[in-house]
Amino acid sequence: MPFDFLDNEIHEFHELREMKGKMIIVSAPSGSGKSTIVNWLMKEHPELNLYFSISCTSREPRGTEQNGVEYFFLTEEEFRNKIANDEFLEYEEVYAGRFYGTLKQQVERQLEAGQNVVFDVDVKGGVNIKKFYGDRALSLFIQPPSVEELRRRLEGRGTDTPEAIENRLAKAEYELTFAPQFDQVVVNDDLDTAEQEALHLLQDFLNLKS
Repeated sequence: MPFDFLDNEIHEFHELREMKGKMIIVSAPSGSGKSTIVNWLMKEHPELNLYFSISCTSREPRGTEQNGVEYFFLTEEEFRNKIANDEFLEYEEVYAGRFYGTLKQQVERQLEAGQNVVFDVDVKGGVNIKKFYGDRALSLFIQPPSVEELRRRLEGRGTDTPEAIENRLAKAEYELTFAPQFDQVVVNDDLDTAEQEALHLLQDFLNLKS
């Protein structure tokens, strides 16, 4: 029947649309457990189909790093040209001549392949990406239970000088003011609980059954 054929075409069209990936933005002050939670989601829940966005950098490859795998390695001139052409979704000059950024075209390529793209970015980058993509992206803010607890964690790492810890805490207090601009806030008081909360939020966003 013609109408059955049309229904099938519509169904297949919607399926193709559903196959396209979505975006998950995760931001947090340093020491909040963001990377631990993201890595757990990616390792323990392959059904989420999560892939990191592949960023660009103007630094040289390190060790066994390969172009197009860990990063796209560009010269400083190439990076600046792409900035001038508005090719970046977000970028940062961490210090003079050393750039990191995410290409719009690369994100779209990964989304077209059906990947759910994860952005592990600072709070400003997270807010900017959310503004650019709107409802296609879920933005999560991983929040420590308190600044005092964050201090305890940073001191417990034993990797930073007291001065560096104070700088991180001052930055964290500033970054915490961005939390209301994110779709969801996950308080990492207990890691297992925070991981499960993040999992349920992603399952809802990706229309996956718990």
